[in-house]
Amino acid sequence: MNNYYVTAFYKFMPLSFESLLDLKALLQKTAERHQILGLIVLGPEGINSTLSASSLDDLAAFKTLLLNALNLTEMNFKDSLSHKAPFRRFVIKSREEIVTLGTPELVPLESKNHHLSPSAWNQVLKNEDDYVLIDTRNWYEFNLGSFRGAINPDIEKFTDFPKYLEQQNISKDKKMLIFCTGGIRCEKGILELQRQGYDQVYQLEGGILKYLEEYPHDQFAGECFVFDHRVALDQQLEPSTKYGLCPHCGQPSHIEISCQRCDQVTLICPDCAELDFKKVTCSKNCSYHLKLHPDRKVKSKKLDLPENGHLQRENLTQDKPPIKTAVGECK
Repeated sequence: MNNYYVTAFYKFMPLSFESLLDLKALLQKTAERHQILGLIVLGPEGINSTLSASSLDDLAAFKTLLLNALNLTEMNFKDSLSHKAPFRRFVIKSREEIVTLGTPELVPLESKNHHLSPSAWNQVLKNEDDYVLIDTRNWYEFNLGSFRGAINPDIEKFTDFPKYLEQQNISKDKKMLIFCTGGIRCEKGILELQRQGYDQVYQLEGGILKYLEEYPHDQFAGECFVFDHRVALDQQLEPSTKYGLCPHCGQPSHIEISCQRCDQVTLICPDCAELDFKKVTCSKNCSYHLKLHPDRKVKSKKLDLPENGHLQRENLTQDKPPIKTAVGECK
């Protein structure tokens, strides 16, 4: 069994155009040297990334070089171990915002802004009741798992979050608690809440990933969606053995079916399980051909299944807005 060492991190800090070009070239070269895979998002406001390596030493060497390049002595790396390859390539992207809220003018300060450690967060959830707890993530992330009692904004993407807040009419003196996967969305989300007049706003430092590292099976129920081929992490931060990605729409899936056209076993999502032809096929291709020729079968594809017995698909096509499976888009 292969091990993959995974780290997620971000840092808000001003980077000039020249610095971005130099940093991009350096990180590309270093990733190739140490066989690093994953996604890095660079922008004028900083860096956001999740990476993996098959060697812990290679990942450590990349971290050291990154800190030196940014003139930092430390960074909040959220590390985990996976027996499933999270990525298949290395990509660096340049964007105006390293996590897209649609408000590039809102740049988090380098100092902490009402961060609650996992321990302090746990104390509030267990000992207080006069607060509003909001999950800043997308609806499909919420469906896999969230903190008990959290509100689901039911948003399609993070850029919908400001409008959602404006429509809620929550009292401005209410204590607000927000959280996300790794913390970066809350860094911007808290600025949006403060811009809208909320003073008592607190964010979970390090996000769900840091919380589960310290408090598995406590106030968080279910699994944590991640934007890579692991799909989700369980309470021990291990790759999910329950969820895959639906071959029809790209949503998280857990309903196992055997394709009526080619007999291949796969996982589909609850929405597609309600639709004709999709609910009994393993791909868009099989769905299309089964509809044309219901009685025509093709030879079963013999594919290796993961150890959990569930099939993970690498190439997905979507009818709905796609869920990007490259980590770093949101955390």
